[in-house]
Amino acid sequence: MKDGPIGETAEMEPDDLLQGSARSPSPPPARPREQAQPANTAGTVPARAGLSVRLEQLRAFYGDAEQVRGVDLDFRANEVTAIIGPSGCGKSTMVRCINRMHEEIPGARTEGRVLLDDLDVYDSAVDVVAVRRAIGMVFQKPNPFPTMSIFDNVAAGLRLSARGRGDLHPKVEAALRSAGLWEEVAERLHEPGAGLSGGQQQRLCIARSLAVDPEVILMDEPCSALDPIATLKIEELIDQLKTRVTIVIVTHNMQQAARVADRTAFMLGGQLVEVGPTQEIFTNPTDSRTEEYVTGKFG
Repeated sequence: MKDGPIGETAEMEPDDLLQGSARSPSPPPARPREQAQPANTAGTVPARAGLSVRLEQLRAFYGDAEQVRGVDLDFRANEVTAIIGPSGCGKSTMVRCINRMHEEIPGARTEGRVLLDDLDVYDSAVDVVAVRRAIGMVFQKPNPFPTMSIFDNVAAGLRLSARGRGDLHPKVEAALRSAGLWEEVAERLHEPGAGLSGGQQQRLCIARSLAVDPEVILMDEPCSALDPIATLKIEELIDQLKTRVTIVIVTHNMQQAARVADRTAFMLGGQLVEVGPTQEIFTNPTDSRTEEYVTGKFG
């Protein structure tokens, strides 16, 4: 257990995902093919060390159609990684494989490995529900529970987890503060969550994910339906949250990727073309296809 910047937070270890079996953690092997360099974090002390995610030969199918084709990719702890690429290139499918949401689609299946630190989340001993608590998801369209109040939207996940014991008010407040929403809704907690503006609803959904203390947050086009002011608030929030969690964001907005991401990965036709520090991807990519995409020649 470790106290975070907002009070009580119970850090989840990889072994916490196992269903009644123990596993001795070992350091992940080095990845010699990695292109990216560590982000400059001088003067910044993370509130806690998040967990890394590694994809190893990840393949994803819809029936017989292969949408993600053997992707190897690292998402570094306490960094923001942007996934860019044209529509249909497999970005969203790949991200949904990370917290095992892809398998919920009839006929869909996944091959390869997804490692949360050194634990394969597709191992048969792993609790899928625990995976989705450790790896939260924020969707393109805000999806607060329409019949629930603001308070109950945030508390919903807590009530299904061990963190739901005792008084939920401090935990709900902590999550709303972390999502930058508390000051706007403190006097409205029992009003419907669906009554908030689009940007507020999206931050409410982020608060709902944060309430169960995840290690990773996946964001699939989280700002595509928002106005510029709401988008700026989400981007500022992303920058703050990476001190606590690892963030993966799918985006079509090249400017957004440049603003928020430490590293950027470019996908095309279900394959990973290139990954590296965001500035290098946008100014000096090594693959001509990346250069053509980021300069608007296709996509």
